[in-house]
Amino acid sequence: MHTISFPFTLITRALLFCAALLASALLLTACTSGPLLGLVEASATSYAPAEIEQALTLSYTIGRDATVDVYLLDATGTRYDLRRSQPRSASPDPYVLRFDGTVPTSDPVLLRRLLPSGDYTLVVAAQAANGSSEERRLPLTITGSDLPIPDVQNLLVSPPTISPNADAINDVTELTYRLPVSATVDITITAPDGEVIPVVTREEEGPYEQHHVWNGKRPNGSLLASGVYTYTVQAEDQYGNLVRRSGQIELENVGQPEARIVYSNIAPQRVMLGEVMTVTVRVRNTGTVPIRTYGPASGYRYTTDEVFSSVEDGRYTAQSGGFWRVGLDWDANSGGGPKRYPFRWALSEKPPEEWTVPGVEDWLMPGEEVEITGQVVLLQRETKMGFYVGLIQDGVGFFQDRSGRTIVEVGF
Repeated sequence: MHTISFPFTLITRALLFCAALLASALLLTACTSGPLLGLVEASATSYAPAEIEQALTLSYTIGRDATVDVYLLDATGTRYDLRRSQPRSASPDPYVLRFDGTVPTSDPVLLRRLLPSGDYTLVVAAQAANGSSEERRLPLTITGSDLPIPDVQNLLVSPPTISPNADAINDVTELTYRLPVSATVDITITAPDGEVIPVVTREEEGPYEQHHVWNGKRPNGSLLASGVYTYTVQAEDQYGNLVRRSGQIELENVGQPEARIVYSNIAPQRVMLGEVMTVTVRVRNTGTVPIRTYGPASGYRYTTDEVFSSVEDGRYTAQSGGFWRVGLDWDANSGGGPKRYPFRWALSEKPPEEWTVPGVEDWLMPGEEVEITGQVVLLQRETKMGFYVGLIQDGVGFFQDRSGRTIVEVGF
């Protein structure tokens, strides 16, 4: 007869493994057969949220997998949910909830509010998958002074429709409102596709009249598509009261103005002092939006002693943004003169009485090309003058600079 012997270490390991499996099974049985809702404790029975910076803590243990509701009941039985139908797994470790004195509301404007002083009942209710349920109730008194609720009052967005295309007509909108108490403010714009564009982020504002401007673009300056957008102004005070107001703003005719000089000619290239030089320029609107322009009109004659802002009683002085003109300059003037492109003309072939706004401004439409002529009487005592043309957007800069450079010889 033969006997088979096993090493002692193998037997020991087998016994230990079986013991571990048994312990796990017992623990699982204990978890699934223990009380549904265990110990429930609050850090205090009285809480003054406006006076105490530290939040009230509520802890509870779950003996079996369940969904949990945590809420407050006031003296009239009104319920304020802190947690609703939250899944919780069985665990020997307690779940902890921190309560700062505020509760969510069903009000579309006042999203969270600080509960008023009074006596409340703090309720923790758990329901298992088999339908069994348990709850615990604790008394809670909220104390302290009742505080004014923040608001975003007299909110106005004007104009409600803007066209961000750099024509200086409704390129931006203004958001104005009043805060009755100090608050932290966020302002966002939500696009039709759900993109959120931040305008103001976590800005501390006092109880005053407020003013912000939005240019219809992303923070990096990139353009947004035309459409109806939603603006949201949210204000939160230091106690957690949260107010939100919103409305709609429309973007239309969105685009970046663009134009190019496609041809220029400066002639004659030999003149006598006091004679006339003519510049001919063709300009095309290469963008997707109209371009505004104003005088002097095509064909206007300058002398080298004049500039655009000095003629016609100053009516053609540069205006802020939006307006485009073609200009003529020369090397020596650009180097030290007080004005760049002293000779400017409208981007229009039409006489002023036929302009879009007669005598005031005209429009160069997308894809449209115009030919402009201008004249300059040369009174400058320079034997050689290096002339060139450019495109100017008033108040913005020189969109196209030093093009078509031509040397003109002047005899005297």
